[in-house]
This record gives sequence, C-alpha cells and structure tokens, in this order.
Amino acid sequence: MIGPDRITLADLPLREDLRGEQPYGAPQLDVPVLLNVNENPYPPSEAVVADIARAVAEAARTVNRYPDREFLPLRADLADFLAEDTGVALSAEQVWAANGSNEVMQQLLQAFGGPGRTAVSFAPTYSMYPEYARNTHTRWIAGHREADFSIDLDHAVNLISEHQPSVVILTSPNNPTGTALPPAVVESVLAIAPGIVVVDEAYAEFRRAGVSSAVSLLPSYGNLVVTRTMSKAFAYAGGRLGYLASSRAVVDAVRIVRLPYHLSAIQQAAARAALSHRAEALAHIERLRIERDATASWLAGMHLQVAASDANFVLFGRFADRHEVWQLLLDRGVLIREVGPEGWLRVSIGSESEMHAFRAALSAVLAGATVTMEGSFIHLALAGSTDSTADTPVRKDGGDPVGAPKTEGARR
Repeated sequence: MIGPDRITLADLPLREDLRGEQPYGAPQLDVPVLLNVNENPYPPSEAVVADIARAVAEAARTVNRYPDREFLPLRADLADFLAEDTGVALSAEQVWAANGSNEVMQQLLQAFGGPGRTAVSFAPTYSMYPEYARNTHTRWIAGHREADFSIDLDHAVNLISEHQPSVVILTSPNNPTGTALPPAVVESVLAIAPGIVVVDEAYAEFRRAGVSSAVSLLPSYGNLVVTRTMSKAFAYAGGRLGYLASSRAVVDAVRIVRLPYHLSAIQQAAARAALSHRAEALAHIERLRIERDATASWLAGMHLQVAASDANFVLFGRFADRHEVWQLLLDRGVLIREVGPEGWLRVSIGSESEMHAFRAALSAVLAGATVTMEGSFIHLALAGSTDSTADTPVRKDGGDPVGAPKTEGARR
C-alpha cells in the first residue's frame, strides 16, 4: 500500500482520457495590473455590498434547511433583466441558472451530449468547450473561423450536415477574439441543426450599438439556447452565477441532470441582491466600451493587427514570439493573456488607470526593441535586458513564480 504522501496520479485508477491533462485555469499572479481574465475592474459600491450582506444574513436564518431547488424568484429576476436588455419577454420557467455559465454549459452537454453524440463549434473559441465534451464523453468537432474570425456559413452548413451534431455551440461575442455573429448566421445554423444550438453570450452586454442578441430569436426557435453570466457586466465574477434562456422543454431537460440543491440559499440571496442594483453595475459598461474602442484604436496606431471586438477585451498581434512580449509586459507589472491563434495576445479592458499602465508598458517594450516583419508576424530584437518596474510576480495560488499560461483562464 502506498502512503498518502507518496501516491501520485499514475498510481490511481484515473480515466485514461484524463491522464496527462492539467487542471484548467489561468495563473493568478500578484501584480499591480491584472488584465488577463476579462473581469469587470469596477467593484460593487458600498450600497451593493450592504444589500448583499443583508440578504445573505436573512438567508442564513434558515440555512439549516435545504434551499429552494427551483429558485423561481431568481429566475424571474434574470428574465426581467433579459427583457430590459433585448425587449423579449420570457417567463421564469424559460430561464435556468447555475454556478457560472461553465456549469450551465456542462449541464447542457450532460443532457444533450454523451457517448455516441457529437458537439460542434468553430475555432479559435473558448478553450473550455472541448473539456465539457471530454467530461461528458461527447465527441468534439471544431470547424474553423475565417481570417477575420467570422464564421463562413457554407463551411458551417457543410460541417453540421456531415457530423449531425446533437449540440452546436456558437459564441457571440467570441472568446478570445471578440467577434459578434450576424443574426443571419445564427438563423441559418438553427435551420439545419439536428439538435440544440447554444449561443454563448457571456460578453453580450458589451456589444456595440446595433449588434443584436440571439435572445431576440428565442420566440421563433425551440432548439435555441442562449447562455449568459453575471461575472462580467454585473461585476459579479466572485459570485459565480451563470444562466440560460430557452424553451421550457430545454430547461426541463437540464433540470433532469442538475445536482440537487446546486444553488445554495446564500448564493440565491446574494445574486438577487446584486441584480436589484443592476442599473449601477451596467452604468460602467459604456465606460468600458469607450475604453475598449480607444485601446483598439491605439493598438492599430502602433501598427499592430487588432481584431474587431464587441466584448470587454481586445485581441492584438501578431508577434513572432508572443510569449516574449507577454513576459516583458509582466516584467513591467502588467498581466495579459497569451491565448488564441499563434502570435496573438489578449488584453482585458480595465479602468482608465490600468489601461494607461498597459499602454505605457507596451510602448516601452516596443521602444526597447528593433521591430521588423517576418511575413505577417512582428519580430522584436531586444537591444538589451529589460529593467523591471515591478517586483517579481508571485502566484496567489502558491505555484511556481512567473510562467507562461498554457490554458485560457476561468471567466464565467
């Protein structure tokens, strides 16, 4: 028998398809400017904090009892917000919530994926999707996006016709590119998909004026599912609340696979309190949109490629050695994301002061190197070593100091 201090994963009966896999998540580093996991930079006000605390205190009075399994009041609040955002009236029974939209997506794959079934999406996109498929034994097929990160409709139709997936995942705005999908693409996919079509709208509240939400299509398509989150626009990433809107039949299917009492009474109370202050939280969105567009324009002015974004981040590049640029920014106390197609980097949109720090750091990186083009990639030849303006970053999670992130960080 191997003792607990000596046993390793290799000694355990781990599923074969999980051997060699690493836990998902972005490095959590203690640096001055965190612009890597698309968080809202503006914390809740004292009024919001006080109301959440009061709601949690009240819920705690009956914490000896199990929570409301169906949590219809919370679902009604979420339906009310979607009506405000899109003009589409939904019943509470058409909405479902879980611990972040990650859990919502996993529940959808549990209900509609599984052995002998296929899920389809289009890369580059959110790197958790194939993990949902792996975890539910669903075959994963990734089509491609065009050079501008749009989806070619003929390619999509051919891929879906060939593989007959039970689940199609469309991401709008897409992560990590920020690309929004035209309604015509979504409707064309809905028309030929043999199963459900999930439109992941984790960043929908940041979309530009005139860009519609797939929620507007829900009255016409029973196989459409739209997922959202409170993590971004509502500045509620630590609260872990994601949700979907769809037909009652889809919600009922998810209710079959959900774990009992999966949303605690504390979680339900806190989320409802936060939602009651949504006007305050959403007031910051326009500031972030303006900062996003200003950042994109500034990056383009630096002769970098920039992907058009309807989210709270900007993808830019393309660098021959993007990890070098990522590290040089980190040396200056600015953490962004090394994610997406080869040569690209992603910066989350932070506060005005955080974005000033990002621009200053990137300007210093580019000014300290001889910049040449190698095909479509930017090559930096450094004149010498770079002086750090920040202390050596330390992981908050206790891991090794400073390493390149290998997977896209948790965001929902």
